[in-house]
Amino acid sequence: MKFTKEIKVGFLAVLGIMMSVFSYNYLKGINLFDKNRKFIVKYEKVDGLSVSNPVTMNGFKIGKVQKINFNSKNTRELLVDIIIDNDVIFPKTSLAELYETGLIGGKAIAIIPDYKNDSTIAIDGDYLKGVIKPGLTELVNQILPQVQLQIEAVMKNAEIVLQNINTLFDDETKKELKSSIEDFSNLTSSLSETSDEISKLIADNSENLTNSLSDFRSASNNIKSITDSLNSDDIKSITTNLNSLVNNLNSITTSLKNSEGTAGKLINDKSIYDNLENATNQLNRLIEDIKLNPSRYINFSVFGKKNK
Repeated sequence: MKFTKEIKVGFLAVLGIMMSVFSYNYLKGINLFDKNRKFIVKYEKVDGLSVSNPVTMNGFKIGKVQKINFNSKNTRELLVDIIIDNDVIFPKTSLAELYETGLIGGKAIAIIPDYKNDSTIAIDGDYLKGVIKPGLTELVNQILPQVQLQIEAVMKNAEIVLQNINTLFDDETKKELKSSIEDFSNLTSSLSETSDEISKLIADNSENLTNSLSDFRSASNNIKSITDSLNSDDIKSITTNLNSLVNNLNSITTSLKNSEGTAGKLINDKSIYDNLENATNQLNRLIEDIKLNPSRYINFSVFGKKNK
């Protein structure tokens, strides 16, 4: 069977078209010979997401973004077509989380499998629920207004404090503070002068102080030598004598207390004390009468005449 020239040209044209389609899809990251699955994800916004951005699962790349377009039924939604070129399976209730890949603002989609719920496996053409993970920029934008409000409150409080300080420190208070500072300065100067005088006094009497310290050291050495000279036998003898003396004093005190002997009776017998007191009084009256009437007790005459 012979092919005519028209058939050959047609075959080459079809082959060229097929090669063009394959090359176009290959450049877009789609391999027509691989078994790919396409899923559609709905988002409210896709800031920074573009075609060919990676699709990951547990940090591993399993596909890429194929197309982004508005939802014809609801223009407030965006439909993102993703291609999964991996045999991994996940439930239909899994989430497609849009997140930032780095600080420079790159975006990617992460498949978060829903293993907790026993749902059906996602197949080609299914819709996945899209969620947006707040990035660093969004977090900063959320925190900045709160920080700004706190800073404004702090500044307002600081302004109130400054106003109160200005009200408190009026002219009279400032004068009193200035006077107190001057008094403190004068006190410091006086303390400095006193310290200088003490230093000078010590310097002038350093020799006397040295001699006093030497005398004190000598006295300490003498006391130490005396202490060292007393051996244990001497100390024991002194202790024995002191104990004996204490025992004797205790015995004498006991005897006096128990009215033993003359001294004890004199101390404890009240009648003896009363008799001694009466005798003393009579003796005093006798001496007084002799002084007043000596002729009554002494008879003396030059011529030997006796007085009656």
